[in-house]
Amino acid sequence: MKLYAVPVELKEANKVIALWHRHHKPVQGHRFSVGCVDENGVVHGIAVIGRPVARLAGSPRDVLEVTRVATDGTTNACSILYGAAARAAKALGYVRIQTYTLPSESGISLRAAGWVCEGEAGGGQWKHTDGKPRRTDQPTEKKLRWAVNFNHTPRPIVFPTEENFMDEPESDELVLL
Repeated sequence: MKLYAVPVELKEANKVIALWHRHHKPVQGHRFSVGCVDENGVVHGIAVIGRPVARLAGSPRDVLEVTRVATDGTTNACSILYGAAARAAKALGYVRIQTYTLPSESGISLRAAGWVCEGEAGGGQWKHTDGKPRRTDQPTEKKLRWAVNFNHTPRPIVFPTEENFMDEPESDELVLL
């Protein structure tokens, strides 16, 4: 069976997560989502890509995180989703994309898509900045972090302000604000 990566809306991805994900609920937000479909358009999996969950994982402008992947078990669906997520992240200029798996998960789909295991990370109990304890309706053990690092250097970005919005460039060269 030939499989293809396609864009999907968050609402659509969350329906699949609610049906197929083993230990997580649907997500609140995303940067983008990817589906894996066959030649008839039948969905066999989805991946939701968003901001890094951990506060110290990097700037959301530089780092993306695959926060959910759910499939019906179709061979190669996970690899197609992880590969598509990494290619999109690279094309958008991100410096890195990462995800986490449980120790009981092999990571073979990530390896097949070119991701590298960086070792153990996270887990345990912690409190939110507002003092509320971490949710316990999802796995809290240590995870394995996987990533793809791109050869992009984070570029400083200067956004227009009211003061400099109408400033004329000093030369005929194109100036990106």
